[in-house]
Amino acid sequence: QVHLVESGGGLVQAGGSLRLSCAASGSTSSHYAMGWFRQALGKEREFVAAMSRNGAMILYADSVKGRFTISRDNAENTVTLQMNSLKADDTAVYYCARRGQFCSNYECQQEDEYDDWGQGAQVTVSS
Repeated sequence: QVHLVESGGGLVQAGGSLRLSCAASGSTSSHYAMGWFRQALGKEREFVAAMSRNGAMILYADSVKGRFTISRDNAENTVTLQMNSLKADDTAVYYCARRGQFCSNYECQQEDEYDDWGQGAQVTVSS
């Protein structure tokens, strides 16, 4: 069983930055990738970014490419999402997720392919 806890959400003005972290505990050694998803009020959850354990696979949604950066520290079992140049459209609850087995680039962008989820962290960007 894996337990994921997000932190670092909050309120920021448009153009500002926030850094989200996800700490994993439990049986974390065998996972393939960690991802970030978000869900805005009234909308479906959508893919944001993903990164494989060895760093060879890094994916971003087109809407965040060039503004967000995903990184991880395997020794600390943490994955981080640095969010810069934030826009009002980035307002959402952000979730980190763990994928245990290999996934293709397409699969790693699908929420149904992830095995464990955090509770979410609210990010609010004021315009």
